[in-house]
Order: sequence, then structure tokens, then C-alpha cells
Amino acid sequence: MSHPDLNLLVTLDVLLTEGSVARAAKRLRLSPSAMSRALARLRETTGDPLLVRAGRGLVPTSRAIELRERVGQLVEDAESVLRPVETLDLKRLVRTFTLRNRDGFVENFGPDLIARVGQQAPGVRLRFVLKPDKDSTPLRDGSVDLETGVVGKATGPEVRAQALFRDRFVGVVRMGHPLCELTITPARYAACRHILISRRGLDRGPIDDAFEPLGLKREIVTVVGGFSEALALARASDLIASVPERYTGNLRDGMFCFPLPVPLPEITVSLLWHPRLDADPAHRWLRGCVRDVCAGTTHWIS
Repeated sequence: MSHPDLNLLVTLDVLLTEGSVARAAKRLRLSPSAMSRALARLRETTGDPLLVRAGRGLVPTSRAIELRERVGQLVEDAESVLRPVETLDLKRLVRTFTLRNRDGFVENFGPDLIARVGQQAPGVRLRFVLKPDKDSTPLRDGSVDLETGVVGKATGPEVRAQALFRDRFVGVVRMGHPLCELTITPARYAACRHILISRRGLDRGPIDDAFEPLGLKREIVTVVGGFSEALALARASDLIASVPERYTGNLRDGMFCFPLPVPLPEITVSLLWHPRLDADPAHRWLRGCVRDVCAGTTHWIS
């Protein structure tokens, strides 16, 4: 039985990534005719045209789309197997990592994380970007190295996840708010004016679902997309914000917080990354830094 030419995997990976014979040839330093011959061999081997003409360009077939990520992962795995084991020298490491998080993460965990990273690896820069949704595309395409959040249906099935901490929602009002002096019952809580936090602009949330069996309905005055906005409004008015307790710790300084008078399930905030970075020594080190900071670890690792 003949064995397939595994060198074709690299060619297929580049072709599917570039979507162009000319660009793939340039990237692999081959002539266009040599790349065309390689594509012909790939078509014969896979039994699929892979890239078909559409106007002036080429588009992938459904089989090519199915293969694209699998082939890329196979090539990365092969390269990691053949790459010499590197000893990580943090003092000489020069690298920028991009972390995607909801608002509140940088305010609460950013200072300790930056200090820890700066002490251990002064050449490392952290770039924090806001997380507008749970789409895993930025992890897949490499524009984001690490992400924090609650794993949901929109999280890619291949994405690695490790729990950082559990959190619960609490109510937050300005100091001097009438609720500060009262026993907070479901009825009193519902009777106040509320801020709803929804990145998708929804008009209700889990709290409203919890009120329904009690025959209660809260008045939602405004809808915002993030915790920072909600707490800024609550700080300057008589509105109530309901936010994750630990995730928003520093954002709530000087405000009055209380347990919600209706039961809500706790959430688990996790660390997310793409499996291609599993074995990357620098990435593993950074994941450890984030875990320690979020766990409240105070000791420094030399």
C-alpha cells in the first residue's frame, strides 16, 4: 500500500490559508507552475478540487473548509515535535501577549498581573483588549493569546478552558441610597429602579427570570453594555446595578453592596486559550501568572 506524501500537508495548509496559488507559491518560495502542480497532486490525493474558480479568484470547496483547521493543527503539531526543546529564559524573553477580557478584569487583576510579569519577564508586554462577545475567532486566528470569561455555547469546542474562580452577583448602590438602611427583600429590591447589563442589548436578564415565580417585576430604567458603565451610573444616581462580586471588586470601592434577595446560580470565570499554544513555554508561564493572580496568590515566583 502506497503512503501519502506528508510534505503535501504543508502545501495544503498554506494554500487553504492564502486561498491563492500565487500567494501560496510566494510564501513557500516556489514558482507558480510548481505550486499549480502541487495543487493538482493534492486534488488527486484528496479526491476533491479544494479551490475552485469564482470570478477572478479562487474559493474553497466545502471539503477544503472542513480540512482547513485540521490541517493547520496537524502542521503545528508536527513542527512542535520536530522543534528542539527550548529552555525558557524569562529575563531574556521579549514578547507581546494579547489578553481579551470584559471590563472589570483590568481594574481588578491588571495591576498585580502587570507587576508579576514585569518582575519575572521585564521584556514582556501585556496588551489588554475589550471582549465584546464570546466568539472564539480571535483565539483561533491568533490575534488573541488568552481570554477570560464564562464558557458558553458560542465558545469554540476546541478551545481549552481552566476555571479561575467562582463568582456571584450582588446588588450595588451609592452610599446613602435608601436601601442602605433597610432589610432588602425581593419586593423592596424589585420596587427600585434598575440598570440592566447586556452586551447584546436585551431587555431582560436572569434576575427578571428569578422574579417571575414571585410575581414580581423590576423597573429597568436603562440598558448598558458593561459593568463599568453600570457602576458609574449607580454611583451617581439612585439606580441599582447588579454585577459579579469578585470580578468588579475595585470598581465598587466606596459603594454599598448587598446579596441579591433572589437566588441566582454562581458563575465560573475561566481562562481560555487555543490548543495550539498548549505546549508553548512562554504561554504556559503566562497562564500560571494569571491563575495565581486571580487566586489571590501573594508570593512571588523567582
